[in-house]
This record gives sequence, C-alpha cells and structure tokens, in this order.
Amino acid sequence: MSSEEINSQPQEALTPAQRVRNDWRSLLEKVSYKAIVNNIPFLAFVVLLCVLYISNSHRAIEMQREANAQNKILKELRWKYMDAKSQLMYVKTETQVIKRAEGIGLKPSLLPAYKITTGKK
Repeated sequence: MSSEEINSQPQEALTPAQRVRNDWRSLLEKVSYKAIVNNIPFLAFVVLLCVLYISNSHRAIEMQREANAQNKILKELRWKYMDAKSQLMYVKTETQVIKRAEGIGLKPSLLPAYKITTGKK
C-alpha cells in the first residue's frame, strides 16, 4: 500500500498500527532535508536565542559571585571600622587621657574650672 492509498481511506478504517506509521511518515516529512533547508533562518534564530540565554546565565552567575565577594569585603571593613571606633572611644576616656598626660609630665588640675571676667561688658 502506498501512502496515497492510506491517506485516501477514511480515518475510521485505519488500524492503530497504520495511524502510528502515518504519524511517523508525517514526522519524517517535516524533518526532511528540504524542510530543514527551508527553515534555516528560523533555526539560526533559535540557536542565537540559545546562545544569548546561556551567555546571560553565565554573566548573571558571575555577577552574583562578584556581589557576594564585595559583600564579604564590606562586612570585614565594617568590623574594622567598628573596632577602630571603639578603640578611639576608649582612648578618649578621662582616665586614659590622664594616663597619657602623665607620660609627658602633665597632671590634672585639683581646682575646678572657673571663668575669668573683666569689668567691661
């Protein structure tokens, strides 16, 4: 039986095996060399989209890794800043200032601070 005779028979008369063969034949006709040659622009477009998709995925992963590295550096710098700030606050306390001043020969005043005023206003 040729494919023309099978196609001319009504669909109800076809057995399941004949339907499968017809499906395979129609699929092979669609995937034939001529069909591929006729669809080269479409296939090139699909390949271009695939390449762009893959390149975009790689770029996004690279950017995410870089952002994670920058966040890690930022955390470390923040900890260094907080440490330096706490050390500075400790050094500026009155007891520490007095200890450092004694090193160069200065002593804290025993009298309270007072204001000097002149007679003119």
